[in-house]
Amino acid sequence: MAKHNEIGRQGENKAVCYLIEKGYTILERNWRFRHLEVDIICSIDSLIVIVEVKTRFAEEERPEELLGWQKRRNLLRAADAYMKMKQLNAELRFDLIIVSGADMIIEHIPEAVNIFD
Repeated sequence: MAKHNEIGRQGENKAVCYLIEKGYTILERNWRFRHLEVDIICSIDSLIVIVEVKTRFAEEERPEELLGWQKRRNLLRAADAYMKMKQLNAELRFDLIIVSGADMIIEHIPEAVNIFD
């Protein structure tokens, strides 16, 4: 596995542990539909949360730069497909988790993707 893939996997593992500690239930990891992928799909209370994880050692990028319009569009499409496949009728939220630095510090940004962007 390439080094950047391994770093990404470590960041996703850290994000999953963080979400579980915060009371989320992990429903899916690396869920795929055609060419679309969602890093983590989880729930808390009656809310379904679509989570994009970005692992970075450099702090040059701002959160809004990590989720460009195409990535936001793909997350919306994947979430729609997931909800239809699972026949779910729940409220959706789109979060961003940034895992950064050698210490893998978590920054959780709820509602990072607004459906009406």
